[in-house]
Amino acid sequence: MPARRSKPLTSWEPLPYLVLLVLLLLTGAVRPDAPPVLFWGLMALVVAALGWLVATLVRSGRRENPDQWGDLSSLDGIDVIDAARRERDLRTVVPVDDTHRHQPAIELARLHGGAEQHAVLVPRASRWLSRRYRIGVQLVGGDRPRHAGFLGRAAEDRWIEVLDDLREQGRYVRVPALVTGASRPHAVELDLSGLEGVAGTGRDG
Repeated sequence: MPARRSKPLTSWEPLPYLVLLVLLLLTGAVRPDAPPVLFWGLMALVVAALGWLVATLVRSGRRENPDQWGDLSSLDGIDVIDAARRERDLRTVVPVDDTHRHQPAIELARLHGGAEQHAVLVPRASRWLSRRYRIGVQLVGGDRPRHAGFLGRAAEDRWIEVLDDLREQGRYVRVPALVTGASRPHAVELDLSGLEGVAGTGRDG
């Protein structure tokens, strides 16, 4: 089954807010003296949309690992596969995207885990307001995982099927990572040379 590239529309976080907002705007045009089927039908839709919003807020407050945005709270209960660095003439090292948005988290990861540590790759991660699924990068050096950004598009296109198949089985891949820069702005590089060794893992089960 092909990997999902975007969230279903019903799972998009802002949708319940937008639906409720539109319905509330309509209440300004549909007065109580309107035909009962129209007025009470709209009221029923407003109540249903409000219930949907409350259910969404409750669901977002539940502790899941990874959560709905692909962030890890810990490695407890996570089946991790190590994709160790392979010795080769040409190393497969890729930079992490969006590190500028996560400088405090990266700095803490470097402080607790050092410049050389590991990162777990989490498919179906995303930013709030975005429907696009990406592969999240969680630095796991130190006391807990910290979100560092996302895998770049070229690397994502190459490895998304393998990583998503593993995620379906509750398994995630850990790769060597390097935090560069003695001070901000930090960057993060991943060594993906070991991914070829786990490429068949998802298919083999």
